[in-house]
Amino acid sequence: MSLLKRSAVVAGLAAAFTLALAGPAAAHVTVNASTAVQGGYAKVTFRVPNESDDTNTTKVEVNLPADTPFASVSLKPVAGWTMVATKGKLAKPIEAHGTQISEAVSKVTWTATGDAAIKPGQFQEFDVSIGPLPQTPQVVFKALQTYSDGTIVRWIDEPTTDGSEPEKPAPVLKLTAAAATDAPAAATGPSVAAAPEAAADTESDSSTGTWLGVVGIVLGLAALVLGLLAYRRSSATPAGTA
Repeated sequence: MSLLKRSAVVAGLAAAFTLALAGPAAAHVTVNASTAVQGGYAKVTFRVPNESDDTNTTKVEVNLPADTPFASVSLKPVAGWTMVATKGKLAKPIEAHGTQISEAVSKVTWTATGDAAIKPGQFQEFDVSIGPLPQTPQVVFKALQTYSDGTIVRWIDEPTTDGSEPEKPAPVLKLTAAAATDAPAAATGPSVAAAPEAAADTESDSSTGTWLGVVGIVLGLAALVLGLLAYRRSSATPAGTA
């Protein structure tokens, strides 16, 4: 076998090995949101792909974090799926809109009915509105995916400290810090107070400039008239006149 053919075979095997490793990692349950700001509310979408070749996904369970519970949780209906929001007592009550809340949704379960199960090569999305979001960089949701043959895949591994992806990563929602909305008072006070004086100075300068322009035009016209008169006088004087 030539060196060129050997290189091609090695490259092909390496590519196949890389895809084999990347395939399962890319098929896990994920969570995303268009905007997710600390302290705010967000609509999050859990995407559940079917990574089996011959069985369907019939149930999906998503556990909400117990250490940062959400005061508000609402679900969007999905055709062909029943949904149940399970509530639990909180170890420490939280306050929302001036009210103490002692229990919150701890788990959401979607179960397929009829032919709505997620088939091989397909995925389904489940939308949930949650809030207020905690003052943390991220929120970890642990998910369980049940197949029609009874197999349960547990997507519960939390993010690693070294940045590598765990074997069964839990869905992670990244949060952004709330932007500051209060502007310093000193930045606006002086400019507002000085505005009338600045306007008066501008008006004064404009008036002065206008008058100077008029005077200049008048003087120019007077000089032109005097020049014409002098020219006519010089033209009318007889030759040889002392």
